[in-house]
Amino acid sequence: MTHSDILIIGGGIAGMSAAFFLAKAGKSVTVLEREDQPGYHSTGRSAALYSETYGPKIIRKMSTASRSFFMTPPDGFSENPILTPRGIIMTAAPGEEAELDAILTEGRANGANFVELTPEQLKEIIPVIHTEHVAKAAYETDAMDIDVHALHWGFIRQFKALGGSVVTKADVSTIGKADGKWQITLAKGDVFTGDIVVNAAGAWADDIATKAGIKPLGIVPKRRTAVMVDVPADVKPHGWPLVASLDETLYFKEDAGRLLVSPADTTPTEPHDVQPEELDIAITIDRLMTATSIEVRRPGESWAGLRSFFADGDPVSSFDPADDSFYWLAGQGGYGIQTAPAMGEYAASIITGNGVPAQMEKLGITTDALSATRPTLVSGK
Repeated sequence: MTHSDILIIGGGIAGMSAAFFLAKAGKSVTVLEREDQPGYHSTGRSAALYSETYGPKIIRKMSTASRSFFMTPPDGFSENPILTPRGIIMTAAPGEEAELDAILTEGRANGANFVELTPEQLKEIIPVIHTEHVAKAAYETDAMDIDVHALHWGFIRQFKALGGSVVTKADVSTIGKADGKWQITLAKGDVFTGDIVVNAAGAWADDIATKAGIKPLGIVPKRRTAVMVDVPADVKPHGWPLVASLDETLYFKEDAGRLLVSPADTTPTEPHDVQPEELDIAITIDRLMTATSIEVRRPGESWAGLRSFFADGDPVSSFDPADDSFYWLAGQGGYGIQTAPAMGEYAASIITGNGVPAQMEKLGITTDALSATRPTLVSGK
C-alpha cells in the first residue's frame, strides 16, 4: 500500500499539469493512468492551437493566463519550442458578419492582433477557397500551433524530477475511505491511499465520481473526427494558417504538405476508445470540397478523439460540495491543451489552500466561474 498527499486519476494533460504544479508546491503526488501510457485518449488526439480568442470566456481568460508559461517554460521543460507560428483565419458566411465583428472587437481589446480580410484578400492567402461562401474573414496572426507531445511530456518529466510517480495500467476498481483517507484499489490489486483525490479522468470523470460515492456532474463525451487529405501537386499549402468557419462546421490546416481536416463534430457518445465513423469521414470530405476547389478521391488516415463537456460548456476545477477532499478537474472540452498551464497552476493553488493565483485574479478569474455548484452547471443554461 502506497500513500501520497494527493492521488490524481488520469494522466492526460489536465492531470499531469496539475501534478507538476502540486509537486512543485511540495506535495507528494501519485498519478494513476489506466492506459499503457499517459495521454492515449483526448490529449494524444488533439490538433491543438493556441488562441486567446478561442472558446468560452473562462477559457479565453485561462488561455491568456497560460501565455507566459508557453513562451518561457521552465528550464529543461522541452528541447523544442512549445508554440510555433500558425495563425488562424475565421470565415463568416453571409449573415454572420455581426458575430465576427464582435469577436474582432473583444479580441483586439484583449491584445490579439486581428486583420480583417475581404473575400478577395482571403483568396490571395488561401487560393483554393470558394469565396462565394464567405462574406468576410478575420486573420488572427498571432495564433500558434501547440506541440502537444512536448507540452504533455514536459509536464511528465518535470513532475517525475520533482519526485512524483506515474502508475500506468492503473484501471481503478474501487474508491473508498478508511481512517479518513482515500483508498483506491486497482483492478490488478494494487492499493493506493491519499488525503485528496483529484478527478482528472476526462470522459470517465462521472464514472470515477460514482465509484467514490460522489454525485456525478453530468459530463458528456463528444466525438470529434479528423481526416488527412492529399492536395494536388499545384497546390502549395505550406505556410497557410488554419482556416475555420465561424459556425464551427469545418476547419483545416496544412500538416507536412497535406491538409488535416475536421468537420468540428461534437457527437455525444459513451466514454470509450473512440474511432472515426465512415459517415463523419464522408461529411468531412464533402464539406472540404464544398468550401474549396480541392478534389478528394480518397481520404487518407483518419482518427477521432473525445472532447468532454459539462452542461454549460465550461470546465470545473473545484472541490466537490459534499466532500472537500475530492477535487473535480474535468470538462475542458476541446480547450484543455491551450489552457493546461493555467488550469494546472490554478488547481494546485486551490488544492493547497492558496486561493486563486494573483495573476489570474487580475484577469478576472474567480472560483465561482469554475465551481462545481455554479448555477449554469446545475441548470444547463
